[in-house]
Parts: sequence; structure tokens; C-alpha cells
Amino acid sequence: MLDRLTNSLDFQAQALVLRAERQRLIASNMANGDTPGYVARDFDFGRALREAVGDKSAGGVSMTATQSGHIGIGGQPAGSGPQPQLNYATAAQTNLDSNTVDMDRERANFADNTVRYEATLRFINSQVRTMLSAISGQG
Repeated sequence: MLDRLTNSLDFQAQALVLRAERQRLIASNMANGDTPGYVARDFDFGRALREAVGDKSAGGVSMTATQSGHIGIGGQPAGSGPQPQLNYATAAQTNLDSNTVDMDRERANFADNTVRYEATLRFINSQVRTMLSAISGQG
């Protein structure tokens, strides 16, 4: 019973973490819009979410670091989630300074990701309210 409660919240929590990471990447791209030679980065959100949630659904054991020297699988800290595979953005048009940041694309991605981040927060809030009303018997 408890597993079903935590699994539904864990999915949304993983999505929220990945949305925050994507927002950070997009903001970094926008901040480096005038940096010569800068290559914009992004990742496939759907693929990253499947990888992050897939480990949990496969019955994998989550590790926790109890000492600062503990290292998890693949050199990642114990208990940390999988890192999304970053991709390079292709330039929409050629630039003399080899910068691949397309500000229109980045602004659109930023706005889209912001809306989806807010939606994920609303899903989490709704799930928590539903669980609390079920626990208190006010259904």
C-alpha cells in the first residue's frame, strides 16, 4: 500500500527535478547567447524521465550515502538519480562566431518548460491533497 503512494509521488518528483534541470540548461543557453563558440545544450525530457523512473519500476534498490566517501554505480554519488544525457543543439542559421544559441528557440523552450514545471507542481499538490483527505477519511 505504501509503495503505491510513494511510487505515484516519486514519478512526479522525478519529473520536477528533471524540469528544474532543463530550466537551468535553457537559462544557461540564454545567458551565453553572445559568447563566441558556445554550443547550446539540452536533453530529451521524455527519455530522461523514462530512465529515471525505469530504475525504480524495475525493482532496483536505492542506495544511500552514509559517509562522504561513498561512491555509487558509475562514479555518481550514492542515492543520486541518473543524469540526463545532454545533447548539443544544431544552429538554426550560421553565425560568424560559431554560437549555436537561437534566442527565439530558447525563449519558447523556456516558456514551455515553465508551464510544464507549474503543471507538475499542481499534480503533486493535488496528489498530496487527495492522500491527506483519504487518510483523514473526508473523501
